[in-house]
Amino acid sequence: MATLAIKIAPSTVWEILRTHGIDPAPRRAQQTWATFLRSQAHAILAADFFETRTLTGARPFILAVIEHTTRRVRILGATAHPTADWTTQQARNLIMDLQDAGATAVRYLIRDRDSKYNSAFDAVLADSGITTITTGIRMPSMNAIMERWIRTCRTELLDRTLIHNQAHLLHALREYEDFDNQHRPHRALHAAAPQRALPAPIAEPHALQHLNIRRQDRLGGILHHYHHAA
Repeated sequence: MATLAIKIAPSTVWEILRTHGIDPAPRRAQQTWATFLRSQAHAILAADFFETRTLTGARPFILAVIEHTTRRVRILGATAHPTADWTTQQARNLIMDLQDAGATAVRYLIRDRDSKYNSAFDAVLADSGITTITTGIRMPSMNAIMERWIRTCRTELLDRTLIHNQAHLLHALREYEDFDNQHRPHRALHAAAPQRALPAPIAEPHALQHLNIRRQDRLGGILHHYHHAA
């Protein structure tokens, strides 16, 4: 336009771009965080440490990882002293578990900037082709799926359980991990569980009138698993 001696106001350019759904030039080539999460969900893991307290006053740290697409959670371990060697070993255990599960599509792991992570932790992941992505400072929303699972774990398990010691904590966490992956309905999965597809709906009125549903209590009744009687 300038070579034709035609002057265009910036507001006119803005209106044209907005009408055609085009972002301004500085942001046009950038991918938003939400777009990245949606487009790469099948390849993303998220990790985080969270803390609890035992009856003895100890404050163990729990390290967990969740898959964005399936919502499958892996509780890697719990310790009162998450040293560099311990954290690195959990990364190795994670890689072996992913390989055993055939999760070869994983390419990214989202974590915060906690000092408990170390260069060796990231190196173990990098050796398996997994790139570590750190969230922004004081931006937990960048790891929202992991943060939401931690809140659920606290609400459904840790806030309702008197943990005696680390052995008891690990037992409770393993029970909850199995319950969450195999039985607990997830809204993001349309009420399916990460490792259990929804059964076909019961459509016959006769079958609905003669249901025999049983409840199995776990961890002393904190968790409930419902199933049809055999």
